[in-house]
Amino acid sequence: MAENNKVRVSMKINGREYTAEIEPRMLLVDFIRDIAKLKGTKIGCDTSQCGACTVIVNGVSVKSCTMFAVEADGAEILTIEGLEQDGKLHPIQESFWENHALQCGYCTAGMIMSVYYLLKTNPNPTEEDIRRGLAGNICRCTGYINIIKAVKTASQKLGGNKP
Repeated sequence: MAENNKVRVSMKINGREYTAEIEPRMLLVDFIRDIAKLKGTKIGCDTSQCGACTVIVNGVSVKSCTMFAVEADGAEILTIEGLEQDGKLHPIQESFWENHALQCGYCTAGMIMSVYYLLKTNPNPTEEDIRRGLAGNICRCTGYINIIKAVKTASQKLGGNKP
């Protein structure tokens, strides 16, 4: 620990290294938004109920409002900004767009990151699997019908479920 009560942390976010001296109590979501300047990860409820802050840490889906940045020291993190490659949307992002699976967009990044993890761990999800996989994410605008359609479409695009 540094003399000024700050801690030096480094992590790779979307393939880019970020190092900073931070307060030990800084949340990962704040590091992502304030240090890395990646604003796609949203702060929703601060209690892990809504899922708007969902990111992938070392291959696992994490609600970044429940993790201290110091816990992510040395980690590899993927955020919504890291899915798009060379100006091309990820198939999950395309599927959300094509299926009108978003309205206000506030929850969308967290939903997409949860779907990313779901499809990495289960490329052929049933509707029940999809509902269970999204149980930690709240959308206040849609009825989830188009979100479920988008996940099914993304699964097909990624080589999972065939129509």
